[in-house]
Amino acid sequence: MEAQNVPSQETTQPATAEAAPVTNPLERKVTLRIPEATIAQETERLIRQYARTAKMPGFRPGKVPLKLVEKLYGSDARSQAISQAIETALSKAIKEGGYRVAGGYRIEPSEESSAAEGEFVVDAAFEVYPEVTIAELREVEVVKPVVAVDEAAVDQTLEELRKQRATFELVDRPAQSRDRVTVDFVGTIDGQPFEGGSATDYAFVIGEGRMLEAFDQAPLGMKAGEQKMVEVTFPADYHVEALAGKTAQFQLTVKRVEERKLPEVDADFARALGIEDGDVARLREEIKKSLEREVKARIQSEVKRQVFDALLTKHNFPVPTSLIQAEAETLAENAKRDLQMRGLKVDGITVDPRWFVDEAARRVRLGLVIGEIVKQYSLAAKPEQVRAVIEEIAQNYDDPEALVRWYYDNPQRLGNAEAVVIENNVVDWALGQMVVREEVRSFAAFMNR
Repeated sequence: MEAQNVPSQETTQPATAEAAPVTNPLERKVTLRIPEATIAQETERLIRQYARTAKMPGFRPGKVPLKLVEKLYGSDARSQAISQAIETALSKAIKEGGYRVAGGYRIEPSEESSAAEGEFVVDAAFEVYPEVTIAELREVEVVKPVVAVDEAAVDQTLEELRKQRATFELVDRPAQSRDRVTVDFVGTIDGQPFEGGSATDYAFVIGEGRMLEAFDQAPLGMKAGEQKMVEVTFPADYHVEALAGKTAQFQLTVKRVEERKLPEVDADFARALGIEDGDVARLREEIKKSLEREVKARIQSEVKRQVFDALLTKHNFPVPTSLIQAEAETLAENAKRDLQMRGLKVDGITVDPRWFVDEAARRVRLGLVIGEIVKQYSLAAKPEQVRAVIEEIAQNYDDPEALVRWYYDNPQRLGNAEAVVIENNVVDWALGQMVVREEVRSFAAFMNR
């Protein structure tokens, strides 16, 4: 916005600001009044600064006439002078108003600019942090699971470990559940083949759930070399839209039947799982400790989720849109990075921050509540707490000390651990205000096993 120029030799007056009405409850708007003399004086200074290094044919560097420099760079110099003046005036207005600015700002034309004489007048709009008042939590109930890791849980885990290390041996008999079969198949819909409907030497374990049920159960009772026609109806919500709800016929040929063999729980099995002396009792002890750590982590996660949900329910206040937008952009970047880490090509893929706005708003609101609780009740992370959390995480790794060093060698990783401690401190504080009801649950049900 251009305003009438004022000769630079006039006495420079300080910029002033006054509040303007707004509708957004967190938005504040101030009118900045900057004397044109201030802008003109700064513009002249910048032009003289450009002149020291300006280059132009026919003149030595730094010897270009000031009038030519002004003609070439005057517009840029004035724009820079205006930007600097706005920054200075806005910083002063924010300090004098005691505003806690929550994000960037925008500059808008002021209704008063046309009537201003000798002044450059604009409105500056920005959002401030909301006032957060910690709510009463005494009536909130939190359910804390109580889960025992017994010998049955250890047995169940050992069985899962045996299945993971299963081998398959060729057998000459009809296929049974849990056998691995190798098949050829040719699929058609209304007599026509379809994309992805045929394969050779395709292996799967019967009853493992990788295939649609009709196809999964089809090889039962068949021996190598036998054929049959199988009819399969694809679910209405099938992930391949062209096949959803349609019925296909598959010509199925069984080529191999292999029986699953589970390893014995013996010294060799224990050594394969990291117990150097092959002591099965020690293996069971290590499994139990690992399960106890996993159960503890899941209980903490479940309780934390309930506490945070309650904090969000109890605290309803406007959240700065600038913070939500920034968080949504971060979530979008993380999602794209996650796709890349999974081996997907992300070039040309658009991950729109708008997809994450609801989650971003939740995170920002929760962060503001947690921050206020930490400030009011002095719940900042202590060094010994951070160390304890890192060492607990490290127990899940082969070289715990190496992982501890890995955390302390990087400020960002250490900051992540501090954030975990702060969240834990807030959860512990909140539980002290809430009603905590313990609920006994079985290991299998709690761990979804």
